[in-house]
Amino acid sequence: MNFAYTNQARRSSKTKIPSSGKYVSYRTKGNPRPIVGLLDPSSTTVTPLRFPDNSPVRSIHHLIEEWDKVHETLIPGTPVENVDDVVILAPLRGRDVICVGKNYKEHAEEFHSSGYDKSDTKAQPDFPVIFTKRASSIIGNGAHIYPHPNITNSVDYEGELAIIIGRGGIGIKKEDAWAHVWGATIVNDVTGRDRQRDHKQFYIGKSLDTFCPMGPWAVHASMLDFKNMHLTTKLNGNVVQSQSTSELIFDIPTLIETISMGTTLQPGDVIATGTPAGVCLSTGVFLKDGDVVEIEITGIGKLRNKVVDRGRAPDCAPVRQS
Repeated sequence: MNFAYTNQARRSSKTKIPSSGKYVSYRTKGNPRPIVGLLDPSSTTVTPLRFPDNSPVRSIHHLIEEWDKVHETLIPGTPVENVDDVVILAPLRGRDVICVGKNYKEHAEEFHSSGYDKSDTKAQPDFPVIFTKRASSIIGNGAHIYPHPNITNSVDYEGELAIIIGRGGIGIKKEDAWAHVWGATIVNDVTGRDRQRDHKQFYIGKSLDTFCPMGPWAVHASMLDFKNMHLTTKLNGNVVQSQSTSELIFDIPTLIETISMGTTLQPGDVIATGTPAGVCLSTGVFLKDGDVVEIEITGIGKLRNKVVDRGRAPDCAPVRQS
């Protein structure tokens, strides 16, 4: 893309937007096409963004790809909208999400002792457990989780910190890994435990349509303290998960080094880093119609989704970058 300035862009770029570092993918009532905006520091309004050539920013993937060239010269657009008046979309859609299993000690133990873990003979893995969730499973904040009652009877939540890759690469070393992190979001790694158990590999149990709530937005790393982030999951208002995200078995640099080992990471790739203890399988009482799952992480925000059984899954997101 040619980001040579027009006169209008030069004038507009002088207008500074109070930056929260929180980038939102959304639709408005007057424009069904997704656009990207920047939240104000109070997270109550969103300002649409334009590239330096005055073209609208349509996807966070594209924004991240061009980040080094444009982030200091993005142009605020109009209209500024109240967050409550727009449809918030998952920040990064159209690509499978890279996930990590059994990456908190207590969760690895609860999963292994539950009878649903057929992936290993011991609780704590020797190497990172990596799998993917299908892109068509991604939904945004406020969208409904469909429980697929004809496929699984053991739907579970998993609150997770998800990092977003900025600069891509292959064979990334641990000591260089943080330079490849653009920011973070939240993922609910919804899982059909019986399918996860029966199929041995995790893909089917974790990739059903609507099984990847993501959001509510993407937050730039400059606004985050990765050493002091706390994850809290609530089920129907009751705290069920609560742990520091610094207590991973395999830390973020190790995950990036492992995943990029012979595989090129791309700008905008999402890596869900694992879930703490406190998921449904520890009690044997699984998600049902009407349940509300809220996941909050320090510095990012809150991802909220309701389980709704209306007889069929809603239309899934297209499997293409959007």
